[in-house]
Amino acid sequence: MPTEPETDYDPSLGNKFIFVTGGVMSGLGKGITAASTGRLLANAGFDVTAVKVDPYLNVDAGTMNPFQHGEVYVLKDGGEVDLDLGNYERFLDIDMTFDHNVTTGKTYQHVIDKERAGDYLGKTVQIIPHVTDDIKRRIREAAEGHDVCIVEVGGTVGDIEGMPFLEALRQFAHEEDEGDFLLTHVTLVPYSKNGEQKTKPTQHSVKELRSIGLQPDILVGRCENELDASTKEKIALFCDVPTDAVFSNADVADIYHVPLMVEEEGLDEYVMDRLDLAEDAIPKADRDNEWRKLVTQDTHGEVDIALVGKYDLEDAYLSVNEALKHAGLEKNVDVNVLWVDSEKMDDDHEERLREADGIVVPGGFGSRGTEGKIEAVRYARENGVPYLGLCLGFQLAVVEFARNVLGLEGAHSAELDPDTPHPVIDLLPEQYDLEDLGGTMRLGAHETTIEAGTLAERVYGGTSCTERHRHRYEVNPEYFDAFEGTDLVFSGESGNRMEILELDGHPYFFGTQFHPEFRSRPTRASPPFVGLLDAVLDGETDDSAAAREEVEA
Repeated sequence: MPTEPETDYDPSLGNKFIFVTGGVMSGLGKGITAASTGRLLANAGFDVTAVKVDPYLNVDAGTMNPFQHGEVYVLKDGGEVDLDLGNYERFLDIDMTFDHNVTTGKTYQHVIDKERAGDYLGKTVQIIPHVTDDIKRRIREAAEGHDVCIVEVGGTVGDIEGMPFLEALRQFAHEEDEGDFLLTHVTLVPYSKNGEQKTKPTQHSVKELRSIGLQPDILVGRCENELDASTKEKIALFCDVPTDAVFSNADVADIYHVPLMVEEEGLDEYVMDRLDLAEDAIPKADRDNEWRKLVTQDTHGEVDIALVGKYDLEDAYLSVNEALKHAGLEKNVDVNVLWVDSEKMDDDHEERLREADGIVVPGGFGSRGTEGKIEAVRYARENGVPYLGLCLGFQLAVVEFARNVLGLEGAHSAELDPDTPHPVIDLLPEQYDLEDLGGTMRLGAHETTIEAGTLAERVYGGTSCTERHRHRYEVNPEYFDAFEGTDLVFSGESGNRMEILELDGHPYFFGTQFHPEFRSRPTRASPPFVGLLDAVLDGETDDSAAAREEVEA
C-alpha cells in the first residue's frame, strides 16, 4: 500500500473546488456527474483532477466483494480504490494516485497512529477538529498543482457514516474564498403514476443538507427524461437556488454522452462563471471536440464478445466492459457483451459462448466458477475463437494447456487447489518466506519486456509496455521447461515472471498477467482489446466460425 503523506496541508494553496454530494438514494450517478463536469472543464483548457471520498471503514477497497461494491480499481501506484476513480481516469484521461481516494478507515487510522505517537501533545483527540482537519488536508494535498479539483462525497446525505466528511465540507466552504468553492448536489426526480415529475425527494434532500449548514449552489436532477421547465422552477423556488442552477442528468444509452448532454444545458458555462474561470477558458468555438466526435461517430457493424465470469453484475467487470467499448470506438463497431456465467455453464450460457465472435476471461479470485472458465479457454483454443485472458484468465490458459496439451493431469493453480499435483501457477519461491501474504500482492504499474517478432510486439507496437497488476500467484518457474518448444509462447517477461502468453497458429490467443483494462481510455484504447477486435474483424475468423458451426452440428 502506498505510504501516508507526512506533511500538513498548506491553507494558502490556491485551487478551485467543486464538491459533489448525493441525496435520496445511492447509485444515482454522482461519479458520472462529477466526471462529466471535469471533462467539460478540461475541454475548456483547465487542468482538472478529482478526489473520491468513501465513508466506509475499510482503509482501501482491496478486500471488498465485487458483487456488493463493484470492481476493485487499481491505480498506477498500486492503490486499490473505488471504481469511480476509474471513471475519473477515463473521462479526464489522467493517472491518479492513492492519495485521491479518502476513506474513513484511512483517515481514522492516520489520526490514531498520530495519537499513539504523541503528536497531539496530550490533547483530547476528537472528530472535530482532528478527523475533519485530516480530511481537509488530504483533499487540499491532492488538489495541489491543479486548476480545479472535483471532490465526490460517496454515500447519501443523512447517512451517519458520512457526517464527518460533510462537516469537513462545511468547514471547507467556510475557509475558502468566495469564487473558489462550489457545491453540486445530485438528487432523484422520479415520475408519479400520472407522469408528473416529483420534486419532493429533492426538497427533502436539500433540507437535510441545509440542516448541517450546507447550501447547494447547483442542483442536478437524475431523471428518466430531461427536467421540465416548470419542474426546474419549482426546485429552484423550494431549494433556494437560481433556476439556471438546476440541471438535468437524464438517462442516456451511453455514459460517455453525459458530458454532451449537460453541456447543452450550459452546466460548464455556469460552473466557470461561478468559479471566476470564464475569462481564462478557451473560447467555445476553439475547444477540442475530439470527445464529441468520438462518442457520436457512426459505427459500421457489431461484434459479440463473451465475457466469462462468476459475478452477474456489470460493475464487477466495469473496466473490462469499458475497455471493450473503447476498442469498439477505435474500430468503429458496436461491441455487444454476452454474459456467460462460468459457474452455471448451462445450455443457455454455452450457446452464448458458441455464438460469440470472441471470448474474454477476466481477472478474479477464488475457485468458484473456475472449471467453467477453463472450459471456455479450451473452447477458444480448440476452435480458433479469438481469446483474451486477463490475470486469472491468463493463469487459467496456462492451466488448460498444461492439462489438455501437455497431459499434466490435475494441473492447477496452487491458489485454487493447494493439493494439485502440478502447481503450474504458484507463489514464487521468494514469497514463501514472507509472513504476511498481503505483502506478496503485486500491485500497480510495472514494466514488461516483450520479445521481438511476436504477436505481443505487434499488439503493443514495441518491445516493452507498462501496465497495472493485481495478483499474488505467478507461472511456476519449475514448469518453464515443460512449455518450452510448444505452441504456447511466453512473449512478455519481467525478471523471472511470465507476463504475456500467446498461442502460435491461432487467430488471436492472448493472455496478460497484468490488467490492461485499467489503462484503457475512450481516446486511447487498450492494445490487447484492440487486437482482439482486429482478430474478430479480420478474415481469419472465418475458420473459427466454421469450427463453431461444426461443433454445433
